[in-house]
Amino acid sequence: MAEEGSDLRAVRKQKLKELQEKGLNPYEKYKFVRTHNSSHIKAEFSGAGPERSAKEVSTAGRIMGLRLHGKAGFADLQDREGKVQVYFKLDELGKDKFDIFKALDRGDVVGIRGNVFRTKMGEITVAIKEFDVLSKALEPFPDTFHGLQDVENRYRKRHLDLIMNSEVRDVFIKRSKIVAFFRDWLNKKEFIEVETPILQPIYGGALARPFKTHHNALDMDLYLRIATELYLKRCIVGELEKVYEIGHNFRNEDIDAQHYPEYTSMELYEAYADYNDIMDLTEALMYDTAIYICGTDKIPYGDKVIDFAKPWPRISMHDAILKYTGLDIATLKVLDDAKDAAMQLGVRNVEDCDSIGNVVTEVFDQKVQPQLINPVFIIDHPIEVSPLAKRKRGNPELVERFELFINGWEFANAYSELNDPAEQEQRFIEQERLKQEGDDEAHPIDTDYVQALECGMPPTGGLGIGIDRFTMILTNSQSIKEVILFPHMKPEAV
Repeated sequence: MAEEGSDLRAVRKQKLKELQEKGLNPYEKYKFVRTHNSSHIKAEFSGAGPERSAKEVSTAGRIMGLRLHGKAGFADLQDREGKVQVYFKLDELGKDKFDIFKALDRGDVVGIRGNVFRTKMGEITVAIKEFDVLSKALEPFPDTFHGLQDVENRYRKRHLDLIMNSEVRDVFIKRSKIVAFFRDWLNKKEFIEVETPILQPIYGGALARPFKTHHNALDMDLYLRIATELYLKRCIVGELEKVYEIGHNFRNEDIDAQHYPEYTSMELYEAYADYNDIMDLTEALMYDTAIYICGTDKIPYGDKVIDFAKPWPRISMHDAILKYTGLDIATLKVLDDAKDAAMQLGVRNVEDCDSIGNVVTEVFDQKVQPQLINPVFIIDHPIEVSPLAKRKRGNPELVERFELFINGWEFANAYSELNDPAEQEQRFIEQERLKQEGDDEAHPIDTDYVQALECGMPPTGGLGIGIDRFTMILTNSQSIKEVILFPHMKPEAV
């Protein structure tokens, strides 16, 4: 059974008091020098036999299992890398120290010094010569077998989730490696990492509802950024030429398995490049990351295997709709005709669409996107839903934009960036009209950004990749909360 209840907590507090009365304060140590962690011990002493090693090791971690056998016992010592078995014996530690060790609780942190041997059962083990209690766990832990299983409890008590579930620790270690790999890969391509404001006087760079706050000293409203785009493009104007930023964006939207209001994005911009160049970059970066993390381009996810093998298909949004629905929507030039065709396919929410581009987007989102399992670039989007992208060469009704879809989800969004200040201003004015008509996700007018464009921005390709969703795929996690360390939760009922 799991440890729970005030009685067990009281027992642990009593044990703490008894330790302190013996002059042993488990919180007084400032550090403990480790020569090895658990994986180092297992690797270095993989050839160990029953004789104890001449070399002494020093390691530390949590007691996660204690098995007494009269005047001796074994315990599992857990650290970030895993567990190693330790052995303690009365006639080697002395009665006082032996009694202290055997009274330890699951979760207590100890540092040990000793020699390594292999037990008759074949397990690498450290025979303890001496130890220090480094922290007393007063909170009762879930039992080792059942662990911490209630999903909401796991998110609320992520610290316990990390302790009890090694696979959860592995997810966040891999997440860290994904971000580090992105940085290293981009730095080698001569991109410069920059930092742009999180608090912004005008939110922009995406169509989304922002969070609003107020700065008291300046007496002005500010917004948590919904994207880094407009500031990063100012860096391109400023001749930094190749820039990226990895950080949080904030969108005041619903929470579900793939959406979260505070998420991590990698956004980059490259001068003198277009969306074709950025597609090449995206494919190479994400493929290389998948190989680095998973060791294969066949990535298991749920009951599917996602094939990351290159090259990834590139198909226009119009052609994708034709392929998956049979509707040649590019031939429809009248809004009502487009709405009727969409409704015949069973597409919802098209009655109030004010442009064919919006109808196209609804058809794609509802009828095509869920079928895109292996990586595919959907290119050439309607201009009405892409206010920051450059018009497509040869077709001014579309823009040079792509989205990358995997497992039916959007993973990346990219443009040949609009760099004509007059056209950008007109796009903003149209977005402002939509905002006045009640679209609270429409893009506000950013006069300062238009003025930056008037200084001259070279042809540029830009990209945003969602780190959280990519981590979900590479770690086979079924909810975005599984890859966010401390997700927001509704307050617990009192």
